[in-house]
Amino acid sequence: MLVVGENGVGKTNLLESLHVGTQGFSPRTRHDAQLVRFGQEAARIALNGRRGTTPTQTEVLVGTQKRARLNGANLRSAEQLRTELATLVFTPDRLAVVKGGPAARRAYFDRTLGRLAPARADLPLEYGGALGQRNAALRRIAAGFSSREALEPWTEQVTVLGRALVEARHEAISTLAPAFSERAGELGLPQARLAYAGEPPSVEALAARLERDLERGSTGLGPHLDDVTILSGARDLRSFGSQGEQRLAVLSLLLAEAEVIVDRTGIPPLLLLDDVLSELDPARRRILAGRISREGQTLITSTSAAALPAEPAQLLEVTPGEVGWSR
Repeated sequence: MLVVGENGVGKTNLLESLHVGTQGFSPRTRHDAQLVRFGQEAARIALNGRRGTTPTQTEVLVGTQKRARLNGANLRSAEQLRTELATLVFTPDRLAVVKGGPAARRAYFDRTLGRLAPARADLPLEYGGALGQRNAALRRIAAGFSSREALEPWTEQVTVLGRALVEARHEAISTLAPAFSERAGELGLPQARLAYAGEPPSVEALAARLERDLERGSTGLGPHLDDVTILSGARDLRSFGSQGEQRLAVLSLLLAEAEVIVDRTGIPPLLLLDDVLSELDPARRRILAGRISREGQTLITSTSAAALPAEPAQLLEVTPGEVGWSR
């Protein structure tokens, strides 16, 4: 599906609403108030579709509280939708996955981990909770309000959950890497690969640096400090990749994950590609069009229908406040 319209008419808002309606959160902001139209108190997104061959309905209400329903059933939280439905989004600001700092890559690959292994989706949050408790204990000890013995349970928790998180990341990245390399090569980014050298923390290693951790009031070892390197050959694309190469790397990650999801579940994710064509040359546009036409549903935004070198199944024209079906 191709969504066309002039700049600023609301194409990105349409894709954002689809993401909120299928994942329970915005890919643009964590402040739900920004999802509500100016002058209004609440917003509602209701979607009808199919997951495989099963009819699926979602509803997300955003206001003083955020609530969500899936096939008529209330969910514990809106973000529970992401455990039921897979949606992958490309926006220009997603280049931060490559060009940004380690935190952006950790967050991206931890979300990928959750989609590829839903049973492990809560691991990053659980580890972060234990880490926060250990850091608080460090500060209490340094201030003289607690004893070092009080730190031991949190050190054990950080060790156990840190080991599980590192192992899960290794598994997810190893699963994703072959498809990433193939899709990147297809798009003209040679010898693309992912590298993760995270080592699980141990009680002994944390004990060895305890004095430094007490001085700083934070834990200086563990997967919260790890990084995933995205390379083309020997080049780290964060430091030595052009913006075009960084764009291809992010797009290749998304296509690779979509491929792995189909292999694992048999159900393709919804792909939302915002302004993905503007910096691709005609050859790469044709390759992308051929790839996304094979299965599943993809929505692409563009200022011109001519930017997509293929006949879309549907063409939507967006004008301020309205979406029209051209064909």
